[in-house]
Amino acid sequence: MSILYRNDLLAPYLALPQGEKVQAEYVWIDGDNGLRSKTTTVKSKVTDIGQLRIWDFDGSSTNQAPGHDSDVYLRPAAIFKDPFRGGDNIIVLCETYNNDGTPNKTNFRHHAAKIMEQAKDEVPWFGLEQEYTLFDVDGNPFGWPKGGFPGPQGPYYCGAGTSKVFARDLIEAHYRACLYAGINISGINAEVMPSQWEFQVGPCEGISMGDHLWMARYLLVRIAEQWGIKVSFHPKPLAGDWNGAGCHTNFSTKAMREPGGMKAIEQAIERLGQRHNEHIAVYGEDNDLRLTGRHETGHIGQFSSGVANRGASIRIPRHVAAQGYGYLEDRRPASNIDPYRVTGIVVETVCLATEGADN
Repeated sequence: MSILYRNDLLAPYLALPQGEKVQAEYVWIDGDNGLRSKTTTVKSKVTDIGQLRIWDFDGSSTNQAPGHDSDVYLRPAAIFKDPFRGGDNIIVLCETYNNDGTPNKTNFRHHAAKIMEQAKDEVPWFGLEQEYTLFDVDGNPFGWPKGGFPGPQGPYYCGAGTSKVFARDLIEAHYRACLYAGINISGINAEVMPSQWEFQVGPCEGISMGDHLWMARYLLVRIAEQWGIKVSFHPKPLAGDWNGAGCHTNFSTKAMREPGGMKAIEQAIERLGQRHNEHIAVYGEDNDLRLTGRHETGHIGQFSSGVANRGASIRIPRHVAAQGYGYLEDRRPASNIDPYRVTGIVVETVCLATEGADN
């Protein structure tokens, strides 16, 4: 049974004045690559992240700590405007730390931030393409016939019209909420499988890529909650002749973006190929179900690259090859990645590799 929000009942209360105090929603990544949040009151409008306190939570309830030593601490890392409460209210993305001051085992942002700092002179830019699938509360793909299937793939990608697209109102709400929040969302489109969608975030530099993607995911699941719809980031949510879901990772350095940058792009691809298995290890759970060599994917066990080839591990867009500089697209990451792990290892491999690695 789905219990939907009663926004008509809630609206008068959200319109009440709240004085100088604001609500800060602390968001963190749990032990299962999911999202959690809770709210605190701050005495006045927040203009600097240093105004926010370090908070704590019960890590034994989020698979982040044992019951006998369960306190995990939330350190604010990034602030976004709150599209649910409006006004000066904020959403705070946090890192998780143990009581001894060490990063929690699930805090991949900490390590990624160190890598980004080491490579800051390379000015690494990212753009991530987040695919996801919508399900109803009974676990059926949203809008699909009960106990049956829609027509085969073909008319749904970037489709328009009844029976071709599903839940466009939810998708539009998410897009506008991201813009309001300050997330660098750059587009949306319906995907190949019905009830599968994609949003793109970027370009973002360094550690901000992970921050913006995680916050975009948080807004999506919160808005879907109001619609009574479940969001799945599984890379192969349905078996059979249906496309999987990925998180294609577009990447460039300053050298790649400048005229003559194709040499740097080719060097990056060579380095990525040398560490293929290490990348696959952090490119998402169950990615083997998606990277089969079918449905616009390369095979998980083989590294490949090519111009405009959506069946390759790394794709060089045709316009990039024509102009001789730009960026590359790593098509291997699954939809359920932790973006800190993916952006971190890409920068580590491409920007921090020793000269000997290319010989």
